[in-house]
Amino acid sequence: MIIDNFLTLSGAWASGVWTPQLVTAVANNVSTNVIDIANTKVVQPADFGMGQELDVCISVVNTLTSGGAATIAFQLVQADDTAISTNVNVLSQTDVIGFASITAGLIITLTWNPTLLGVARRYIAVRYVIATAVLTNATGQFIAQVTPVAQFKGNTTIFSSGFAIA
Repeated sequence: MIIDNFLTLSGAWASGVWTPQLVTAVANNVSTNVIDIANTKVVQPADFGMGQELDVCISVVNTLTSGGAATIAFQLVQADDTAISTNVNVLSQTDVIGFASITAGLIITLTWNPTLLGVARRYIAVRYVIATAVLTNATGQFIAQVTPVAQFKGNTTIFSSGFAIA
């Protein structure tokens, strides 16, 4: 996958090291970075890859833990402000997932289809919707990036390990 700091929504890449975003609170937690898709000459949403779907890949750094029955949903959202609080629209989302199902190394993919935006908003972000209980032990660490095509979509395990060809 190609890493582009301008298309990194959660976490940061510096000097060859990732620093993930920590998300633990029961809330609608917004990604550390927000993409501004406004045209630099006119403050309005610009053409952001019309006709081609993009993927937002969210990497889970640690297996999640909780003192209760925490749940999380991952959302790709757009809004009219950088705080992602005005005219928020959900573009893509997962189901609500119990914390015990989210393990280290899991990659969650959200599809961003610019042709289905409806009314385009200027700012794009990832939102982590945590409910029921907080995530504990600093386990809610995520890295989220926009990429043209997720390299691991679908079932990537075609054969079991140790197979032989005669």
